[in-house]
Amino acid sequence: MPAQAEPPQPPLEVGSLLLASIASTKDRVAFATLFLEFAPRLKSYFMRLGMNSAQAEELVQETMLTVWRKADRFDPSRSSASTWIFAVGRNLRIDLLRRTPRLQAYAIDPAAFPESDDASASVFAAERETCVRVAMRELSADQMEVVRLSFFEEKPHAEIARDLGIPLGTVKSRLRLAMARLRASLGDIL
Repeated sequence: MPAQAEPPQPPLEVGSLLLASIASTKDRVAFATLFLEFAPRLKSYFMRLGMNSAQAEELVQETMLTVWRKADRFDPSRSSASTWIFAVGRNLRIDLLRRTPRLQAYAIDPAAFPESDDASASVFAAERETCVRVAMRELSADQMEVVRLSFFEEKPHAEIARDLGIPLGTVKSRLRLAMARLRASLGDIL
């Protein structure tokens, strides 16, 4: 009986190859290539999560430094390089949020907004915040609760479902409906 051939393995993505090179030989060229590919994407991601440009850049640097140091922990059989790198960034962001004092939900803290020489930028930020607060008031109490738990307390959907005693699908539906209502109310502000 002939030996069975192993199923063909999919080719590794470029990011995985770069991480393997960094892990094995601390290849600086591979790291520079990886940095050029992921730094702008990470910065965009962090800014979409509410960080200002300087904070996002700082967290990108920290994320990529961690990728450099821990490249040997990347396992291409478990995730793609981009998934792993973004998970590193997400975890560092969570650690940063845990280290900083939490604001009361919906409370305005002027220190959370960077100083700006441009008065119109400050006015725009205040108007935007007011619009978001008004739009949030249009949500039902159930929608407001899941939004608060998901975005302000950063709880996973399964934990929200357990805490509220509702099915996971209900949590996801309420979040989806709430986000649709906020997008409709806020339009171009987002």
